Amino acid sequence: MYHLLALMALAAGLGLTVQVGMNAALRQAFGSPVLASLANFLVGTAALVVFVMLERAPLPGRGAAGSVPLWAWFGGLFGAFYVVAATVVGPRLGASMLLALTVLGQLLAALAVDHFGWLGFPQQPLSMARLAGAALLLAGVLLISR
Repeated sequence: MYHLLALMALAAGLGLTVQVGMNAALRQAFGSPVLASLANFLVGTAALVVFVMLERAPLPGRGAAGSVPLWAWFGGLFGAFYVVAATVVGPRLGASMLLALTVLGQLLAALAVDHFGWLGFPQQPLSMARLAGAALLLAGVLLISR
């Protein structure tokens, strides 16, 4: 199961790079990164509706929706920000630099989330090995930027 999950994460990363190019084409055609991102989310929403229908899982009731912490409802804002930012930044900095910076940002946030156990993640204290990994990733970003 671990290998399947790792492959899924790898495929998601590959898809992010391809998505940047697709959104750049939409931006060029529409003249707006926000409209390009909206098109991206509309297609994604349509796909999710199809998946929900195929899954045939019962929809959550009001009680389930009411039990979700308020902060959890705003996760989509980060997704929207990422898509707009990638649509603007990707064509200017290139796919490699965009993704290197994105991964570095994700790692820095993940280190903080893990260290403090935020957002329901298990607490995993910051260690020298983890800091060294982040430093190596930063070095990689610097090398990619040259």
